[in-house]
Amino acid sequence: QVQLVESGGGLVQAGGSLRLSCVASGSIFSIMGWYRQAPGKQRELAATIKLGGSTNYADSVKGRFTISRDNARNTVYLQMDSLKPEDTAIYYCNARTLLNQKDYWGRGTQVTVSS
Repeated sequence: QVQLVESGGGLVQAGGSLRLSCVASGSIFSIMGWYRQAPGKQRELAATIKLGGSTNYADSVKGRFTISRDNARNTVYLQMDSLKPEDTAIYYCNARTLLNQKDYWGRGTQVTVSS
């Protein structure tokens, strides 16, 4: 059974930093990533990372967010620096299984950036 457990959200002032973690279990994952959903908006990509380490970032977070993963621990991280109020959202961990390319989601963690 696949499970994704996120941690690390919280309240931070603009310009501050937060680090999100997501521990995945139950499979091997080809792609892991973070998506976010702000109030009244659709869920959008923040960043993804493949098993081999290649990364992809939304333009809105490039240069401020860094995604990484520890394959031995099936854990993906999102280091968020220079946070802006517009980064406020629920951040969801996503993982795609290597075997059948099925997507799984975590429950989400709230990130709030005050101005």
